[in-house]
Amino acid sequence: MKRALLKAVLDAKRERRAVAVITTIENGQQRLVAKENFGSDSLGAVLEEAFRFDQSGLHGGEFVHIHNPPLRLVIIGAVHIAQGVIPMARQAGYDITMVDPRGAFATGARFPDITLHTTWPEDVLPALGVDARTALLALTHDPKIDDPALSIALKSECFYIGALGSKKTQASRVERLQKMGFSDAVIGRIHGPIGLPIGAKGAAEIAISIMAEMTRSLRLGN
Repeated sequence: MKRALLKAVLDAKRERRAVAVITTIENGQQRLVAKENFGSDSLGAVLEEAFRFDQSGLHGGEFVHIHNPPLRLVIIGAVHIAQGVIPMARQAGYDITMVDPRGAFATGARFPDITLHTTWPEDVLPALGVDARTALLALTHDPKIDDPALSIALKSECFYIGALGSKKTQASRVERLQKMGFSDAVIGRIHGPIGLPIGAKGAAEIAISIMAEMTRSLRLGN
């Protein structure tokens, strides 16, 4: 890889931008394609699937090397369900950040080896940069904590937004977000009640349903 191309890849990684390096096998020629521009490339259809599934590979006479930003999971609420989600998310390759202003809950003893922020979501998330490789879970059941986080997520490109609560809780949440100026279409991005409807009982099974729904959104876009 030429120095200029390598620099472009490293710059994209630092800026959390998805790019692909495409190498023509016959002559070694290489080109860089950004995810937002893949449709204009001759391998557009291939690149769409390759970016979605983090899948490098040979296509005809060209090798596609995908460089996606690391997956990131932001959890709002240091609750029991989060303790079930975190090991699975870590195994699936997510960088995990916990945000909960209730310092008694968000402790290193309860949540070791992850980034903890014991402050309000609106003070953390803008600097963190919620992007298209980010999933956000709002788990506190407290509108003072969850709603600001959801508001920021809805204004972002994050691929998954989930909120804990019953259908009644979700209906109340929708009303509050409507009053904040969000349209029904935008609010519809929130998966609430969170998780696939698999009849989950208890924190561990709910965590499984959440990870399954996140994975579906990441890979299939729904």
